[in-house]
Amino acid sequence: MLDIKMLRENAELVKENIKAKFQDEKLVLVDEVIAFDIEVREAKSRRDYLRSRRNTISKEIGGLMSKGKREEVEAAKAEVKSMADELAATETKIDALEEEIRKRMLVIPNIIDPSVPLGRNDTENVERERFGEPFVPEFEIPYHVEIMEKLNGIDLDSARKTSGNGFYYLCGDIARLHSAIISYARDFMIDRGFTYYIPPFMIRSNVVTGVMSFSEMENMMYKIEGEDLYLIGTSEHSMIGKFIDTITPEEKFPQALTSYSPCFRKEVGAHGIEERGVYRIHQFEKQEMIVVCKPEESAEWFEKLYHHTVDFFRSLDIPVRALECCSGDLADLKVKSIDVEAWSPRQQKYFEVGSCSNLGDAQARRLGIKIRSVDKNTYFAHTLNNTVVAPPRMLIAYLENNLNEDGSVKIPEPLRMYMGGKAKIELPN
Repeated sequence: MLDIKMLRENAELVKENIKAKFQDEKLVLVDEVIAFDIEVREAKSRRDYLRSRRNTISKEIGGLMSKGKREEVEAAKAEVKSMADELAATETKIDALEEEIRKRMLVIPNIIDPSVPLGRNDTENVERERFGEPFVPEFEIPYHVEIMEKLNGIDLDSARKTSGNGFYYLCGDIARLHSAIISYARDFMIDRGFTYYIPPFMIRSNVVTGVMSFSEMENMMYKIEGEDLYLIGTSEHSMIGKFIDTITPEEKFPQALTSYSPCFRKEVGAHGIEERGVYRIHQFEKQEMIVVCKPEESAEWFEKLYHHTVDFFRSLDIPVRALECCSGDLADLKVKSIDVEAWSPRQQKYFEVGSCSNLGDAQARRLGIKIRSVDKNTYFAHTLNNTVVAPPRMLIAYLENNLNEDGSVKIPEPLRMYMGGKAKIELPN
């Protein structure tokens, strides 16, 4: 959410930003906010006058009573009563106007970074750099579900009976590999100085609306019936919510956190749910990284965060690339975002396995996350998040890049301690 003062003083900048995101239907919101803001300020000015005048008259009443001026006392009391009624009506008007402003401010997009490339959607994202050499073996690589099924590692049919499409049973060495990747990701981030968390897997609605846009919420979140609770779509939601309504001394920042959680997503939209795959599903697990920092530090942290993901995948011999998200592909709260994509030798192209985002002070402004400086001034923090790894999607890249011609799967050195020392997952007899 933008600062109302900034919008008031830079309305054209806000409108140009909306145009850069190809959301022209939201241009009218800026003018509506400005109009409501003028009404609010006029109403507050009237409220302040009424309060001051009421106090003055109230003090005068005592003097009038001591002088026995009963008629003037009654007139003064009537004026005070009239002012009290108008004051109550003005307060109600202010509350209603501020609610109208907030509703519009919540859907006006954040100001994007000048470096963000202009584009309408993800087809216009721009490749920034590649890491590792893409490799295509001489033998044919099966679909990822076929690889797992040959290793007795997945059961989609049973999951479809119990839960429907978009769910799965992982089993045997594939289930163990899944857990090994999560455990390795946890330790990988701890070794890089991040504090490990396991957060709540449900959050209240005020946290949901604080961490994400309404369109994301509609397409992602599952609500718990009869309660003010939602299942999280990523642990970022809980972790940023942890700081709600806090004012923290400057010396305690930056805070670099890494969190594990299951994630639950409706996955509503054009992509849909695959019946025979685990790329887009309703339930998965993820290791996340979150940073809360001073505004001047967020650009540097953004570069650090996505490189952590790159380094993680490269440590497992998986080629990746960094893709700069264009203006039209950015969610409304984001200032800048980079997708990390892994190489698929079967498809001979890259596909998304993680996303790194700088949200500026948007989440902090919605949730009241403030920093207190040494001179006792307060200001909003900046928040960032990035995926370390999200199996089972990452399993697709892992299996394709480590598959042997005989159907067995190599286990890179960093994962072996989590796999009981195994160097390979063999086909069952």
